[in-house]
This record gives sequence, C-alpha cells and structure tokens, in this order.
Amino acid sequence: MSKQDLSITAKLISGGVAGLGVACVFPVDLAKTRLQNQHGTDTYRGMVDCPARTARAEDFLGVHRGAAVNLALVAPEKAIKLAANDFLRQLLLGHGYGQASASLSASGRTTQRNLAMAVTCPMEMLKIQLQDAGRPAAGPQGSDPVPSCSLSTQERPPATHAARELLRTHGPAGLYKGLGATLLRDIPFSVIYFPLFANLNSLGVSEPAGRAPFAHSFVASCVAAVAAVAVTPLDVLKTRIQTLKKGPGEDGYGGIGDCARKVWAQEGRPSAFLRGAGCRALVVAPPFGIAQGVCFLGCERVLRCFE
Repeated sequence: MSKQDLSITAKLISGGVAGLGVACVFPVDLAKTRLQNQHGTDTYRGMVDCPARTARAEDFLGVHRGAAVNLALVAPEKAIKLAANDFLRQLLLGHGYGQASASLSASGRTTQRNLAMAVTCPMEMLKIQLQDAGRPAAGPQGSDPVPSCSLSTQERPPATHAARELLRTHGPAGLYKGLGATLLRDIPFSVIYFPLFANLNSLGVSEPAGRAPFAHSFVASCVAAVAAVAVTPLDVLKTRIQTLKKGPGEDGYGGIGDCARKVWAQEGRPSAFLRGAGCRALVVAPPFGIAQGVCFLGCERVLRCFE
C-alpha cells in the first residue's frame, strides 16, 4: 500500500469516526435547523429548549430526524474535505510555498469545497427536510409546540422516501437547491478553519514524535470551530433557502440576496442572522476534532500493520 493510498484510507476512517461524533450531537443539529427557521417568532428559546420540547411533542425519535442521512453521507464528506486539504497543502509545499501560504491558499480552499459539495449539498437538503418536518407554526412563547407546518408526527417518512419525493417533485437539480448559499458558507469556513487548526496544532508538535498529542489536536480543532460561528449568517440563509415546505405566513426566497432582505425586513435585528450560532459550534467542533485527532493519533501507523 502506497503512502498516498494509506493517507486516503486514513481519511476515510477518520470520516467514519467523525460520523459517529455527528450522531452524538445530532439533537443539537436539529435544534440549529429549527431555530434558524423561526420566522420572527421565539417558539423555541434555545439549543436546550428545542430538543427537550421536540422530544415531548414528537417523542425521542423526533430529535433524531435525518440522522440516517448524516450517518450515511458524513463519512465520505469529511474524508473528501480532509484528503483534499492535505493533498492541496502538500502540493503547494512541494512548489516552494511556505506552510502558512499553503494553509491559507484561497484557491486550495475553493477546490476542496467544490469537491466535497457533490456530497454536502444533497446531504444538507435531505437532512433539512427531515429535521424541519414537524416544526410548529408560530405560537405563544413558552407553549409546547404543535407540529403543523410540515409533516405530522404520525408521518415519519424514511430518508429514502424523502429522497424519492424530492427527485419526483424537483428532479435531480432539487438535490442541489441552495448550492450557491452552501458554497458561500463553506468556502469562508474552510479559509478560516483549516489554517487556524494547522497553526494551533503545530504549537503542540514534539520533536521525538513529529506530531501533536491527540488531546492537543482535538482541542485545536475545537478552538478552530470559531469559524463555524463566523459564518452563521450565511448558514441561516442557506437553511431558509433549502427548506422546501413553508408554514403559514412564511415567505419563499428567490435567492441569497432576496432571502437576506426578507429576513431583515421581517425580523429587523442583526441577531436574526445569528440564530443557531452556538449550535453550529457544538455540531462542527466534535466531529472535526475527532476526525483530525484520529488522523494525528496515527491511524496510518495502524493500517501499516495490515500490509
């Protein structure tokens, strides 16, 4: 097995492990989606209140709507991101770029995101439809939500049914609705996250081992997740655009600019663009921290045992 093959296999394993991390924090991800889809109302009060009240209204399985989509697709998505990042960084280093320049390369970040988008956009589309199913219409703050704007709690279609329905009504292009908004969110995220992680992680590299301890890599990745908070306004726009089934009085959107204008006109405060910021940090940090940590822990060394 070549060194390149080992590296790609290691990234696939790291992506799979990251998928387990995503599953652990999935109720927080559902809270993010539902908080961002609150159109000028405060049906849910935060990342703790939303899963708790969803569980009361829709039972325990309700807070895991869409988890199967993430488990199936997050491994290849994270593997593509990590493998493309390492490949492009090494390529730039080989052409005489410094470590910082290679990590900060905007063209590299853009290429990485474009490669991963083949998986990311369909995954996000399906996940959001399932998570938004059962979201309540606007009601009095503090009252238990009553699902009314999407699917009832009795109608819980599996992800395969949701995918077939999306393809039937919108065609293959429906899987890539909101692609521009997803790129607009993920390219700045990668430009911030990966260079920040690389520099923080390099502070813990020891000479004998040649790499940072697992704990240091994990913490560095979690700290670098500040990038997720920085792009939250773009994530709010993406979530609104990709939500297909609207509740009573909720607007459709003609694009990124139209969505931003309507959100501001309806809610009239900057905080509307920061809904779910804490949730995003918690959703992004553990999976990336686990994936990066597993890579730096040395899964390539383990794979060599099977040569």
